[in-house]
This record gives sequence, structure tokens and C-alpha cells, in this order.
Amino acid sequence: MNRDGATATGRATLSGGVLATVVFVGGIAPLATDMYVPAFPSVAVELAASATQVQLTLTTFFVGMALGQLVGGPVSDQRGRRVPLLASLVVLTVASLACAVCPSITVMMALRFVQGLSGGWAMVTSRAIVIDLARGTDLVRALNVIAGVGGIAPIVGPLLGGVIVQFASWRVSFLVVAALAAAMVVASAVAIPETLPPERRHGGELRDLLGAARLVVGNRRFVGYLVVMAFSMGVIFAYVATSAFILQSMNGLTPIAYSLVFAANAVGLALATLAAGRMAGRVPTRRVITAGLVVTGLVGAVFLVVAPGGGMPLLVAVVGFFVLMSAQGLVGANAGALASNEVPDHPGTGSAVLGFLQWCMAGLIAPLAGIGGDATAVPMAVIIIVLTAGSLAAMALTRPRGRTPLSA
Repeated sequence: MNRDGATATGRATLSGGVLATVVFVGGIAPLATDMYVPAFPSVAVELAASATQVQLTLTTFFVGMALGQLVGGPVSDQRGRRVPLLASLVVLTVASLACAVCPSITVMMALRFVQGLSGGWAMVTSRAIVIDLARGTDLVRALNVIAGVGGIAPIVGPLLGGVIVQFASWRVSFLVVAALAAAMVVASAVAIPETLPPERRHGGELRDLLGAARLVVGNRRFVGYLVVMAFSMGVIFAYVATSAFILQSMNGLTPIAYSLVFAANAVGLALATLAAGRMAGRVPTRRVITAGLVVTGLVGAVFLVVAPGGGMPLLVAVVGFFVLMSAQGLVGANAGALASNEVPDHPGTGSAVLGFLQWCMAGLIAPLAGIGGDATAVPMAVIIIVLTAGSLAAMALTRPRGRTPLSA
């Protein structure tokens, strides 16, 4: 094997360089999101915007992420992986630079949409590259490594963003994202080979796109795992939307203390995801997912028991959030791997559907979970229980007829 991830016969393989580059690209969404959030008050002041308008810049980013994945996956199935990936990263770099110098909140909303669109396109294409090169247990391990190491971004993002806001302008955070995106262009150009040869590509007409989409969503087991993965994202964003209110407003933690708790929970998520990858081939993946869902449901039930009183004891919140996020490390990436394994002939389209629904779920759940504000955690607890019940039902519907190392 040579450095660009190809064997002596020219067949691309999932080399360490390819996997590391995909991990790098996959970190752009949490970095571009979490690093920017601490700057909201500063953005509102400098751009003369309301809090709602600033919040909409996050919403437009999520919308762009969802659409970028929905469109980028099928396009990469038609045109190949390498060129669309490089083009999307170039657009991401330019959009991030433009965000750093934008003159108004309206322009910021538009640029954040473009930033999300290009970032989502890059993420779905890089994921399809991994699916091109790995199958079965190898795919489960690879996707868990991507998710686990990618969990560093949610740890670094808010901490780095807070430091930037403390000592420099909020615009610097976008310069940092632009620099990282530019580095991704270089890394992808060096490490990523074309993994989808012309003979494996699909036609470029609209009916071909729709036909691929129908095949993917018509696969019952794919849809079941899709629901589990999307609902896992919903649980995570229920936590993201409410944890600051519960830990700071209800329990009096300082922003620094909250950031440390947030980071510890991200570490729990990352370690559990990496552990799930190591279990691939030893413990049936469906059993790992089910264990994560059971733990998630138990945490949701505890939250619901203690929440109606109006508050939530600090110890319950801190321990509960850590267990909740660690349990999600057993669920999301594994469900995504099993879903991708169901549609090997359309990896880009399958990856696009997975990414699209994930980010739609994030945009939907975050405001619903936050309805209680700093008054009650009941909405969050109810959402966790409902999503977990839905995931368990989806897992029951996807029970395979035969037993395999992956899905037994």
C-alpha cells in the first residue's frame, strides 16, 4: 500500500491517512457550531441584532448542513468522491472567511447557510468514502473511530470559543474555522484517492436520483436503523439545549464549571464510542445498541421522577448527563454503520439520508427541549423517554431473520 491509500493493484483501501482525514473533515460541524455559540452576545451587540436573529444564524447553519448532506451524497454517487469533496471544502473555506468580515446579521444568516451547506456536503462525501472502502465489522470499527475521535471537537469547540471571546473579537472564531477548512483541503488533496471508479457510479438524471432514494428508503431495515441514529441525535440535542439552564440557572454553576462538565460528558461520549468500535466482531452490534438505549431510557425516567418539583439536584444532573451521553456513544455510530451496511450499492445516497434526518432532528428537538427554560426539565425528560421508546420499537422491527456477527 502506498501513501495515498491505494494498493499496488490500484484498488483504494481504508488506510490510516484516509481515516485520519475523514475524522478531520467530520469535526467541522461541531467546531463551527460550538466555537461560535459563546460569541452570541458579542455578535448581537456588534451587528445590532436581537437574540432571536443571532439564534437564527445557528438555525440557517443546521438547515444548510441538512440540505448539503441530502444533495451531496447522491451527487458523489454520480460524480465520484474526490472532486466534490475538494470543491465543498474550498467553498467552506471561502464562506468562513466571509463570515469573519460580514457587515450585518442578514448577511451572516446567508453565509452561515452556505457554510453549513458546504460543510454538510463535505461530511457526507467523506463518510461515503469510508463506506466505499469498508464493509461489515471493519465498517463498524471505522465509523466508531470517526465518531469517537470526532468527539474531541465538542470538547475543544466551546472552550476555544470562550477563550477567543475573552481575549479577541468573535470574528476570530470564523478565521480559525477558515484556517481549519483550508488545512482540510490540503489534507484531502494529499490523502484521499478517488474511491468510486466510473463503472460503479450511478446516472446523473433526476429519475436516477429519485430511484436511488426510493431504493434506500424502501429498505425496511435501513429505515429502522435510520430512525435509531436520528433519535440518538435528538437525545443529544435535548441535552445540549437544556444542560446550560439546568446546571447554571437551576444549580448555580459558573460558566467555567459548566464548560468543564460539558467537556467531561463529551469525553464520556467519545470513550464509549471508541469502546463500541473495539467490541465490533466480539459482541453483536445490535446488542450494544440495545444496551445503550436501555440505559438512556433509565436516565430519562430518573430525570422525569425528579424534574416535576421544578428543579433538578446537581448530583442527579451531573451524573445523569454523563451516563446519558456515554450511553449515546453505544447507539448513534453503531446504528449508522448497520444502516449503511444495508445499502452497499448506494453509499452516498444512504449517507445523505442519514445525515439529513440527523440534522433535521437536531433542529427540531433543540427548541422543543428548551421550552421549559430555567423553570423545569420535564420537556427534556419526556423527549428522552419518547425518543428512546421509538428507537427500541425501530430495533424490534429490524430484527434480522438470520444471525450474523454484525447484527445478531
